[in-house]
Amino acid sequence: MPTLTVDGKQIEFKQGQTVIEAARNAGIDIPHFCWHPSLSISGNCRVCLVEIEKMPKLAIACSTYASDGMVVQTHSQKADEARNAVMEFILINHPLDCPICDEAGECKLQEYAYANGKGESRFEEIKNRKDKRVQLGPYIKFDGERCISCSRCIRFSDEIAKQNQLTFVQRGDHVTITTFPGESFDNPYTLNTTDICPVGALTNQDFRFKSRVWEMSKTDSVCIGCARGCNTEIWVRNNQILRLTPRHNEEVNNYWMCDKGRLDTFKNVNADDRVDGAYIRKEGQLQKTEWDDAIKIAAKKIKEFKNGEIAFLGSAYGTCEDNYAMVKFAKTLGVTSIDFSKHVVEGDQDDILIREDKTPNSLGAELVGVKPSSGGMRLEGILRAIKDGKIKALYVMEDDPASFSEEFEQAISKLDLLIVHAANQNKTTALAEVVFGASAYAEKNGTFVNFQGRVQRIRPAVSTSEMDRAVDGMNMSRWDKFGTKFDRWMQGHKYDAKPSWKIFTSLSAQLGHKLKYEMAENVFAEISNSVDAFKGLDYDDVGEHGAQLEIKQTATV
Repeated sequence: MPTLTVDGKQIEFKQGQTVIEAARNAGIDIPHFCWHPSLSISGNCRVCLVEIEKMPKLAIACSTYASDGMVVQTHSQKADEARNAVMEFILINHPLDCPICDEAGECKLQEYAYANGKGESRFEEIKNRKDKRVQLGPYIKFDGERCISCSRCIRFSDEIAKQNQLTFVQRGDHVTITTFPGESFDNPYTLNTTDICPVGALTNQDFRFKSRVWEMSKTDSVCIGCARGCNTEIWVRNNQILRLTPRHNEEVNNYWMCDKGRLDTFKNVNADDRVDGAYIRKEGQLQKTEWDDAIKIAAKKIKEFKNGEIAFLGSAYGTCEDNYAMVKFAKTLGVTSIDFSKHVVEGDQDDILIREDKTPNSLGAELVGVKPSSGGMRLEGILRAIKDGKIKALYVMEDDPASFSEEFEQAISKLDLLIVHAANQNKTTALAEVVFGASAYAEKNGTFVNFQGRVQRIRPAVSTSEMDRAVDGMNMSRWDKFGTKFDRWMQGHKYDAKPSWKIFTSLSAQLGHKLKYEMAENVFAEISNSVDAFKGLDYDDVGEHGAQLEIKQTATV
């Protein structure tokens, strides 16, 4: 491969790469505002000026193609002086409002001003005044005074979202960004512009003024809004999720995620309708009880029904581990009536990220065996069997079949026994005899498989009472490296919830059919040993960006 030298370090590059790309791949950061790896080159901020041997003038690294033998200096005296001058120019009209700016702590202008600025300005005139708190669209606030005209948001709207909704107007120091006349910045991906805005000009209205970045913990996870499984970061303060941001994964979502997934998929975690603990119906009312008592009562009620009288509904919202444990538990009871709902919204799909299947793990549920075995019944068959009185008991894990249709709701209301795992109250929990508080996706370890067959990990970003009990039994020295981040994570209100696989483990022990799982990793290890698609995988193999499964046929447990 051809090589170039950057700041004395010889690095290899691919033909067609620019200097900034080649340097970035080698771990060398060249300051930049307007350049983004997934957007076209505009070259208008000039912060990436570098000195290249045998070139008479400084060159911008974002649009200068690397060539074999090229020698680049990113911090020569000439380059540093030019970069300092550019920074002084950019800061001439920029407001000094870092103390109240949401971007503080993750602002490129702030970082580069510290590293490359002079620390003083020769400009004594009054700064330009521009429009502030402009509602560009339903979720975006724009501050014209902070904008440095990098054009990232304009290029994103045109090139990625495929809706050319933003443009520059005016000229010189009066330039600003706006929508076209009569238009709103309302495409399904607008909030990505708040991520790529290098300053605080575009802000997320939902997150605005809620927290500083250094006050929150950050956890890698996966979006549960659809079968795409966009990689995300969950930001938490005082055990409450405040925002989601996309995490880069070229194989799944690149740098992006949709607005709906960003705003709607975490609100249930700290909602007022959380199922907080275990509940048993007494005298017509669900009453909170101890977990051990609820497990014993549920086990006793399950024993009252014959094999063909009980059915199980898994969940495309549940993890592979939860669904696998459910299938194993059902089969110890001799149950073959097992199914789940995919929650498909026909037509709600695009060629960017959004999928019709609004669940994160429908393929994973199928692969680990949540489907009727030979002689079993599909969802429609289970409904008919309930109406005919053949199925008298239904076990529902992390779904709400009563909301599927009035017919389903009426049928469920006539059951002799309904047991439900749920993170939030719903129509089905309102009808249940036993309700177990299930951990939300942000409260547990596990895996999802997206529509492409890529298995990806979720991790606990929010603490539960169950996790507190687990930590109490651990050697706390292993947590010392997390410091204040761990302390902050463990603060705030915690719901009394357990992952579904753990509930099935407890029930199985009560019924004399032991499932020997102590951690989610134990369940996944068994999946990798018994399900062909997962053969040989462990959590380390799945890693941060997932692992592609080789799916040859539908798997069974």
